[in-house]
Amino acid sequence: MTGVLSRLSVALLLAFAATPALAQIPGTLDVADSGDTAWLLTSAAFVLLMAAPGLTLFYGGLVRAKSFLAILVQCGAIVAAASLLWVICGYTMAFGEVSGGWLGGGNALMLRELGNVREGLSVPESAFALFQMTFAAITPALMAGAWVDRARFGWVIGFSALWGLVVYAPVAHWVWGGGWLASRLGTLDFAGGIVVHTTAGISALVAALLLGKRQGFPRTLMLPHSPALTMAGAALLWMGWFGFNGGSALAANDDAASAIINTHLAASMAALAWLGIEKWKVGKPTSVGFATGAVAGLATVTPAAGFISPTAAMLFGLIAAAACYAAIQLVKQRLEIDDSLDVFAVHGVGGMIGSVLLALFLHPGLGGTGYKAGMTMPSQLLAQLAGVGIVALWSAVATAIVAVAVSFLMPMRVTEDEEREGLDITSHGERAWEFD
Repeated sequence: MTGVLSRLSVALLLAFAATPALAQIPGTLDVADSGDTAWLLTSAAFVLLMAAPGLTLFYGGLVRAKSFLAILVQCGAIVAAASLLWVICGYTMAFGEVSGGWLGGGNALMLRELGNVREGLSVPESAFALFQMTFAAITPALMAGAWVDRARFGWVIGFSALWGLVVYAPVAHWVWGGGWLASRLGTLDFAGGIVVHTTAGISALVAALLLGKRQGFPRTLMLPHSPALTMAGAALLWMGWFGFNGGSALAANDDAASAIINTHLAASMAALAWLGIEKWKVGKPTSVGFATGAVAGLATVTPAAGFISPTAAMLFGLIAAAACYAAIQLVKQRLEIDDSLDVFAVHGVGGMIGSVLLALFLHPGLGGTGYKAGMTMPSQLLAQLAGVGIVALWSAVATAIVAVAVSFLMPMRVTEDEEREGLDITSHGERAWEFD
């Protein structure tokens, strides 16, 4: 058996070694703009900053102490697995040569046959693939907040890896890669309100329903163990979002600057509005509320960041705070769905609302950049509603199938004893020394 595994390892190593390193198409002229390329590379680093350490600290502070390290390891492993799969086949599924508008062609497997310059842009295709890889990495990591304290590590990684190929890559192609939602319906998404936040939010809700509630939910109060870490994580997310939205202009130009301004304004308005809502509803503002409000504003403005005016961005932030706060109360208190860290209520609801509002505030009379030829406010609104609805439905159905399929190999949920003791000890053992 050992000999077979050794020979298999050698064969795989030789296969990977034989793959050209980021092979460029020979004979094509390299006319990439160095400024645009530098900005895209910097933006990719900013988005990775959002995933680790931003998201890990944000989520880590919100969970109970006994699962702090577990959520950090889950997020890190999801990002690593998604990055590898993106290079192997995810990129070509999303952005390969268009083949019918449903999936990209297989020309860019293992990042082979990349153009010296991405078609229609002024940046190398390798830089574009890197930037999109960071999106593919952070999107499934967002879902980790829905299953804290109770999901088995093996299932988390298996599910998240397959989810990236079954849900994320096709949707990215439909909206950003020349696929049918954008080309036939005219659906717009500047930086991921549909591709990132709708897919992750809807899928997180489905996963939470399949996994069931944590022990004691909703009767037991499950307070964040470190609001300070959550604030630090939110600050890193806020900063990284400048690359997330600003980088989605795919050039160092006015569109990037406008997207960053609108991103910051929406987050600022939403964070302050959330504090006001908390003061009115519970009697005092909180640090976790400020952080959650900021993230809600960021998620809501994402699909429209490069298309709307600063005034509209402030309104997006105000709407985000009101809608996402109400969504949390609905999901957790009335429906008693244990979406532990409010992934659906903040990211999903925010992304979907922002994607629909985009159709209205794209109008030049409201400060927007205007509609494409042949589109009007009603037709754009229909395109946005269709895009959100179709992607939400696809995400829900595909997530349920993938989650259940993976559970046949690796159980979804830890045992009651493991959950009671905490995943830091039972799943990873980082704190076992405390009981020696």
